[in-house]
Amino acid sequence: MDDSGKPQDPEESVRPQPPEPSQGADGPKVPPPGKKRGGGGILMGRPFGVPVYVAPSWFLVAALITWVFGGQLERVLPELGAARYLVSLFFAVAFYASVLVHELAHTVAALRFKLPVRRIQLQFFGGVSEIEKETETPGREFVLAFVGPLLSLVLAGVFYAGMYMVEPGTVPGVLLAGLMISNLIVAVFNLLPGLPLDGGRMLRAVVWKITGNAMRGTVAAAWVGRALAVTVLIGLPLLTHTGALGNDRPELGGADSLTDALLAAILAAIIWTGAGNSLRMARLRERLPDLTARTLTRRAVPVETATPLSEALRRANDAGARALVVVDPQGAPTALVREAAIVGVPDHRRPWVPVGSLAQDLKDGMRVSAELAGEDLLDYLRATPATEYLVVEETGEIYGVLSTADVERAFVSAMARKAA
Repeated sequence: MDDSGKPQDPEESVRPQPPEPSQGADGPKVPPPGKKRGGGGILMGRPFGVPVYVAPSWFLVAALITWVFGGQLERVLPELGAARYLVSLFFAVAFYASVLVHELAHTVAALRFKLPVRRIQLQFFGGVSEIEKETETPGREFVLAFVGPLLSLVLAGVFYAGMYMVEPGTVPGVLLAGLMISNLIVAVFNLLPGLPLDGGRMLRAVVWKITGNAMRGTVAAAWVGRALAVTVLIGLPLLTHTGALGNDRPELGGADSLTDALLAAILAAIIWTGAGNSLRMARLRERLPDLTARTLTRRAVPVETATPLSEALRRANDAGARALVVVDPQGAPTALVREAAIVGVPDHRRPWVPVGSLAQDLKDGMRVSAELAGEDLLDYLRATPATEYLVVEETGEIYGVLSTADVERAFVSAMARKAA
């Protein structure tokens, strides 16, 4: 309700979805309060109790890998014929299984450090482990980031050793060679020292350790990430054009050059955006302590369930309150009058509508401590999504009503501030 006693339309609240960083991409994410994110793909299993999803974009990249690797097999093993695409599909699945092992390394380390992991998602450019909280020390940050590339290096070594156990020039030999090279590329790429890559988180941990300031580490790693994005955008096409990567030198302006330039642009955009998101989320985390239940709570007036809505709004207006709490005859709170329901009642009907018909019974999780703040407050609201919450003192005394819309506006306002 506004200062005149009239309820505000909750549809006017801005409810955008902020960037959601993840380990291996942009660090832990902070979803908007009162909302739970969906799976985002096909659920494949729950290793270590963490759901693993395959995003729809994975099928696109799997088809692309199948086509490209099939073309390589046509030159190396021409006798396979059309069966080469079946072998290529197996390679695509095996490669993403390796990516899953990379992400599981992050997940196991996070769980070891008592950090909750929401999910793992395999998508177009690899995978992400969505870890919900930041590490408390730079040492743990370094370990959490390093274990992923380390496992990719170990897998590359295992596949390299396997190559000595099969005949070269055979299907197993080619598959093992491809998996060895691909895991080596994943490891080396992720070790590059710029956010949002694992190497950037390792750099952040080192600067954090040296300076004693986590934000300085984030700023340094984010700017190195942006420099890395520019380097990839310019350097990758130059390397492929000059033949420095071992390929035949393509014609300038040919199809291969255009493909390389497009790939470089996509990678550069992902790195640049991820670095910016990491910096923005770090700035947001600095401001999260300002999001306190006590300061965001609306003053409320107690009313009994049979009180007409017009009378309840009059009392609220006289008291300068913006919320209504339904109480029993003994004064104990039993329900909260929903703001959206008030908006839906025309003025001429309000004298005839009892507030009890517009109220939502207080359920488990709808009582919020006035002392909750920052991520603890957001975590609490996410655990029990609702439109309004009863805010109480430690003594159990009613303090007021917390509206999810108010929390989201404060959250979005913090997100909108300049990140650098």
